[in-house]
Amino acid sequence: MQANLRILETTDLHVSLLPYDYFTDRDAPDTGLAQAASLVRALRAGADNCLLFDNGDFLQGNPLADWLARESNMGPGDIHPMIAAMNTLDYDAATLGNHEFDYGLTFLKTALSQARFPLTSANIMRRQGEDDCEAAPLFPPYLLLDRDILCTDGQTLPMRIGVIGFAPPQLVDWNRIVLQGQIVTHNIIRSAQHNIPLMRQAGADIIVALSHSGIVADPSEQGSIDDETENASVHLAALDGIDVVLAGHTHLVFPGPGTAQARHIDPVKGTLHGKPAVMAGVNGNHVGVIDLVVQMRDGVWKIARHHSTAEPVARRRQSGQMPEPWPVDAQVKCAVTRGHDAILTKIREPIGETKVPLHSYFALVAPDPTIQVVARAQMAHAAELLQHTKWAGLPVLCAIAPSKAGGLSGALNYVDIAPGPLQVRHAAELSVFPNSFCILTLTGADLTHWLEQSAGIFAQITPGLTDQPLLNPEFPCYNFDVIDGVTYDIDPSRSSRTDAQGRMINPVSDRVQNLRYNGHPVSPTQQFAIATNSYRVGGGGGFSIAVQAQMIHHSAENTRDILIRHLRDTSPLTGTPPRIWQFAALPGTTAWFDTAAGGLPHLGAITGQTIHDAGPRPGHSQRFTLKF
Repeated sequence: MQANLRILETTDLHVSLLPYDYFTDRDAPDTGLAQAASLVRALRAGADNCLLFDNGDFLQGNPLADWLARESNMGPGDIHPMIAAMNTLDYDAATLGNHEFDYGLTFLKTALSQARFPLTSANIMRRQGEDDCEAAPLFPPYLLLDRDILCTDGQTLPMRIGVIGFAPPQLVDWNRIVLQGQIVTHNIIRSAQHNIPLMRQAGADIIVALSHSGIVADPSEQGSIDDETENASVHLAALDGIDVVLAGHTHLVFPGPGTAQARHIDPVKGTLHGKPAVMAGVNGNHVGVIDLVVQMRDGVWKIARHHSTAEPVARRRQSGQMPEPWPVDAQVKCAVTRGHDAILTKIREPIGETKVPLHSYFALVAPDPTIQVVARAQMAHAAELLQHTKWAGLPVLCAIAPSKAGGLSGALNYVDIAPGPLQVRHAAELSVFPNSFCILTLTGADLTHWLEQSAGIFAQITPGLTDQPLLNPEFPCYNFDVIDGVTYDIDPSRSSRTDAQGRMINPVSDRVQNLRYNGHPVSPTQQFAIATNSYRVGGGGGFSIAVQAQMIHHSAENTRDILIRHLRDTSPLTGTPPRIWQFAALPGTTAWFDTAAGGLPHLGAITGQTIHDAGPRPGHSQRFTLKF
């Protein structure tokens, strides 16, 4: 007996509902659940048997999400627009991502209370006592879905599909302050090993893993199965008993060219350890599709053949016709209209003015205005808070990283604010994440190590070469912390002290040189106060110095609210950003980096570095060369 079974995935929707960008207040074609829903309905209609799953990170990610969590007064009985929209699609199940916890457990439970689809999470537990062993599952560790399957000969037979969900265990660290110890997370692989036999004993014919976890080719980045591995989808696929892996978290598309061919990873066939897998991008720009041919043998369903693809929402191919976008789904649009109208009013509120352009095209290589306007807002706020405390005399610094500087989100993921009025949406674009405000104390030695870790974003440069990459592609831009309030040089010809995950690889490396405060060398024992955010303090990016430092202030106030108040008080913004850091001189040496073509008009305004245009690259990118 044989049947066809289609499995569909959405992942990392981040409250992208309509094809609209609330950061820039303009349409964002080919994104959002509303368009993806039309594709889902078409894919479902073309299948004899179909299951739809969401793989997490659906409740956070844009100004609409933040407004719903902090200002909308949503309470019991109200329905979150994201949940309302998902309800229209009749999801079979979903799991939680790390960003579901950004607003705290109370908001999460309120938002999910209206979901008409079951949730599963095998490695997230609710703490019930002092001992982690007393924790109880926040949601069922797995689900058993009983479905009547239409076979190719017209008969109908029962199938029990096991569904198990996982999230990065680091989420308790990243949200340590807001969660206040209420949640415990367990190792992904050990959680799977515990539950898979129970699922099989309960009659699961096929087990689908909803893995809000990435697909990593480098074994050193995967970690051991005994580690608290963040990106564990490859390890999951290796386990006996798991048949299908739906991946997410890293916003990539799999199968596809974004993942390199590696041992156990086939980005062409879409397999991990030979098993079907898929990852459907971000913001609803793709729908993951796994088509299975299943056979009943001796009373047991087995997968005979499989095919994986990530279908783009960007276009619909019809024979003999030009490609056209998938239309906005009417039911999803209806579910979100009220919230959409409310957030448009909110993001258009005036807050100030800028006389100079604010862009992040060169944030990784030169003085960056988008970083420094946020840093100055946080430094002013920190200085005010510390005025009448025992830390009042400490020099105040700010650690700040660009949140929109290309990377995995592509060549359009940059800030580009023209001179003129500033609105709330501009503050949201400058301060993307809903992190709370923190102040730490640390020494000059701590400060140096923080900067050494940040300098890992640069590839090791060979002096004298004139054609070499400048940036480490594995290092995300949001971990490139610039520390405002001091000045320093970076010598990328030296080896990095840490790897892209913050793990020590060369303790004596000294890329960071000439570190000074007010023109004077910083001593290892000199004390500083440093403004930062709850993500860093919780271990985000692996900055152990931020975790270990003494926290002298934490506010529930959002870093974006601090920025908005600062812009209202100090507008208009004028002048060019002062130099915080620069590259060390390496005569006869150049390196290349890619950013967006939108950076070209701003090239002449860059100070402190010699940068030349090297021509366009595919996908709206532009290549530049930097002379050391």
